[in-house]
Amino acid sequence: MKPLPLNPEEKIRHHIDALFGTGIYNILTIHHSTKDFSFEYSRRTGRIKNFSIKNQLVATLRTDGGLALTIFGATEFLGNERFRENCVIPTEEALPFVRQGRSLFCKHVEWCGSNVKVGSDVAIVDEWRVVAVGRALIGCNHMKNYHKGIAVKVREGIKSPREL
Repeated sequence: MKPLPLNPEEKIRHHIDALFGTGIYNILTIHHSTKDFSFEYSRRTGRIKNFSIKNQLVATLRTDGGLALTIFGATEFLGNERFRENCVIPTEEALPFVRQGRSLFCKHVEWCGSNVKVGSDVAIVDEWRVVAVGRALIGCNHMKNYHKGIAVKVREGIKSPREL
């Protein structure tokens, strides 16, 4: 099946800006040429499955309308100050576990951005470096108040088997 008749770059731009904040997509166009972008389409539906920059995967479009970020994608977006509102900072003792790809528990959350909502994709950062990416199970309002349970289900850490 042919791709849908719309500009894929424009669709991704609107998608990223709606999920992470207005102007977040612009950081990609500042650092990379539009020729560096590549899109993979579903053979069955013709929709965009994921997109890459210079053959490095940035994000995959989920069926629920969200984006599943990669560490590379989150690192690219971190160049924009406003993206920090989509990030979580863990305590120092939780960092080694999160880097291995283990989930981040509520009692180990030091700071949480205001744009972190239930089910949203977040970057877990140590200062200004992305150490993992995952999906928030609790919103930012409750993340620091709860002392039990998982705050972020980590999908990929920087020392995960895929990175080695």
